[in-house]
Amino acid sequence: MKRMMGCLLVIGLVFLFAGSALAQEKLVQIVADGCKAEIQTYCKGVTPGEGRVLACLYAYQDKLSPRCEYALYDASVQLERVVNALTYVANECRGDLQAYCSNVKPGEGRLLDCLEKNKAKVSARCTQAQKDVGLKK
Repeated sequence: MKRMMGCLLVIGLVFLFAGSALAQEKLVQIVADGCKAEIQTYCKGVTPGEGRVLACLYAYQDKLSPRCEYALYDASVQLERVVNALTYVANECRGDLQAYCSNVKPGEGRLLDCLEKNKAKVSARCTQAQKDVGLKK
């Protein structure tokens, strides 16, 4: 049960603070497919968005099937990879972000767009980090 609470927490936090729309859609689909029966049984009246379905699943965590538990675990592992990649890029690009993008509001890819607009000035270290995690070719 503790692992399930951790998975749900990680999923909720990353949806709120990080991740691209495409990554979110993929993870939502993993949970939706794996927890379809539970969502239909326990959460059918819940309005999707802002983590409400995850909160509902959390409320019924003692009734989740192994398939649903695995889907939540799988989604949380993938999210952890995304968080680690974003942390790596943020650390490697810290100086460039401060120098060229300090006035840019984070979110929706704006910081990556800023780095791309300033690519001639961005450090090789930052550029390589973006390539390493697949944000840049």
